[in-house]
Amino acid sequence: MGTRVTIQDIADELGISRNTVSKAINNTGILADSTREKVLKKAMEMGYKQFSYVTIANSGSSVLSIPTTRGKTEIALFITNFLGSSHFANIMLDKFQEELSGLGYSLTMHRVLTDDLKAMKLPTAFSSDRTAGIICVEMFDYNYDKMLCELGVPVLFIDAPATCFSPPLKADLICMDNQSGISLFINEMVRRGKTKIGFIGEYLHCRSFFERYTAYRNSMHLLGLPCPDEYCIAGSKKGISYPKTEDHLEFLMERLQKLKNMPEVFICANDFVALDTLQTLRKLGYSVPDDVLLCGFDDSPESRVVTPTLTTIHIHSQVMGFSAVNLLMTRINEPSLNYRTVYTETNLIFRESTGD
Repeated sequence: MGTRVTIQDIADELGISRNTVSKAINNTGILADSTREKVLKKAMEMGYKQFSYVTIANSGSSVLSIPTTRGKTEIALFITNFLGSSHFANIMLDKFQEELSGLGYSLTMHRVLTDDLKAMKLPTAFSSDRTAGIICVEMFDYNYDKMLCELGVPVLFIDAPATCFSPPLKADLICMDNQSGISLFINEMVRRGKTKIGFIGEYLHCRSFFERYTAYRNSMHLLGLPCPDEYCIAGSKKGISYPKTEDHLEFLMERLQKLKNMPEVFICANDFVALDTLQTLRKLGYSVPDDVLLCGFDDSPESRVVTPTLTTIHIHSQVMGFSAVNLLMTRINEPSLNYRTVYTETNLIFRESTGD
């Protein structure tokens, strides 16, 4: 046996599957406690150094402690736009950086401009020789993301492109739960007698928007409700790949003006789409919530100060940051693991835009 013990080595020693060993070491999936203990004990006996579980006194929980990869102490953050103070990823990245620092890693930020995306060009300051892993926040260009996955450096995506019929990216992924809150919201609207429900947002913008859109359509179907195409404003202004706020407002105005009958409720792909919708509805003479009810997604600071305050779905950013460190570190230390997608909890919050 080589000097570096692998998950497969432990599986061979115990005569069990590699997947079972992976579940025990990464504390994922459903396993009998006796099996998990047997795997961890064997891992310690064999000198499996990549992971060590430290039991916190009186808590029963475990903290994953993973040393840095020799010679590579940088984690590269890739973004396409600067993240404003309202962005959910700000809090997530604070937690991510805090955890990284404790493990001996530093975080370097690289902004990929539109021209770089088109030219498939890596940022000048990026060096794979000193980079242990890459974290991509809202990098939605599939071809560019595929190129990053082929660099030989572990990659983690926070949200991802809406690939639909393209092969999955060879990387781990963290998303917020994009479905439960929307399903609960629609069910509550129906309970209140509201059955004409629409959706606003470019559903192919990213994976999260796509999942929110499909959650809307699936929920309507399962409840036996009609879902007219005119109620789904799920596109964007033609001929513009990267629309600005004014482009989106113009598009919304054009589409909402064409509606023969206004839905009773609109679900929006995120809070900022909801705020644009609120502004446009006002210009058209509609009142929220008197004429139309409105729901966003993200629970941004703006959702709490706008009038009326916005019903929305809260994202737990800190747990996304902790999960990001966990996923990326385990990938760095065990590159052969199957790729994983992790969803973190979200919560529906009712406010004034739905009459609450």
